[in-house]
Amino acid sequence: MPEVWVYAEVTHAGVVDTTALELLTRARSLGADVAAVVLGPGASRAAGTLGDYGASRVYLSDDDVFGDFVAQPATKALDQLVTEHSPEMLMFATNYDSRDIAGRLSAKTGATLMSNATGVSGLDRAQTAISGGSLMVDVVLRGSPKIVLVRPKSFAAEAMGGVAEVINVEARIPDELRQARRRERQEQDAAGPNLEDAGIVIAGGRGLQAPDNFKLLDRLAGLLDDCAVGATRAVVDAGWVPYAYQIGQTGKTVKPGVYIAAGISGATQHLVGMKGAKRIVAINKDGDAPIFEVADLGVVGDAVKVLEQLIEEVKRRKGQT
Repeated sequence: MPEVWVYAEVTHAGVVDTTALELLTRARSLGADVAAVVLGPGASRAAGTLGDYGASRVYLSDDDVFGDFVAQPATKALDQLVTEHSPEMLMFATNYDSRDIAGRLSAKTGATLMSNATGVSGLDRAQTAISGGSLMVDVVLRGSPKIVLVRPKSFAAEAMGGVAEVINVEARIPDELRQARRRERQEQDAAGPNLEDAGIVIAGGRGLQAPDNFKLLDRLAGLLDDCAVGATRAVVDAGWVPYAYQIGQTGKTVKPGVYIAAGISGATQHLVGMKGAKRIVAINKDGDAPIFEVADLGVVGDAVKVLEQLIEEVKRRKGQT
């Protein structure tokens, strides 16, 4: 039986990246034997979760070398595993580390690589969006193995209650592959739900006029349950908010129940990351802004003034002064 492998990023505490669980769920439907590869501190703690979501085997190593050094050690270990076991397909999330490793692995193995996939319908076929997300196309994948980088939120993650066989990987990483070292780790404290998992997302763009006006989004999010704040690439590049806020093709993909776009024109790069929301509310003073073409409800007006009025109305309904 052909094999499909999922590369899973993991924290030191053993928390598996959500996209890896989505990929395992999809891999189960491809008529192949499903395995996962997880490398670095926390890998052993992640094995149970990976089995629960469909991996029949988990190749793992807790060696610090995979956490301390960027890309090269993981690529070396994966190259050895691929040479030994010959999987038909490897699936990666479009995270920064995974993209780096996937590209290097493709160069070493000569594997076909497809990036930015939004669907995988077979061992030789995947789907992606082009023209700013307005058109879906099928892509035929040739050769073996195939490497597919998939956007987060492309599939729903569903546990199945399985148990994986654990196979320990020996880390034999030469010194010449220990070049790019991580010197420091920083974790940003988050208030409220994760952006990718929130039921309501309020995102701001240039139409908010100034960085200080992002506080309006925080105030509104604080009044609503299960609500997170996001942003467009333009305001992230301008330094208004950190990159962790960014939604779009080069940022995060969200699929909340409600998406409120405040002062966002609707560039195609941004739409790719949020158009899967069940309900889209757009606030923009330009009545011809592209965002209104995908919105379920549109408000033509100054985003700052509308947000101020909306905050007061929500407070009134909640009995706050």
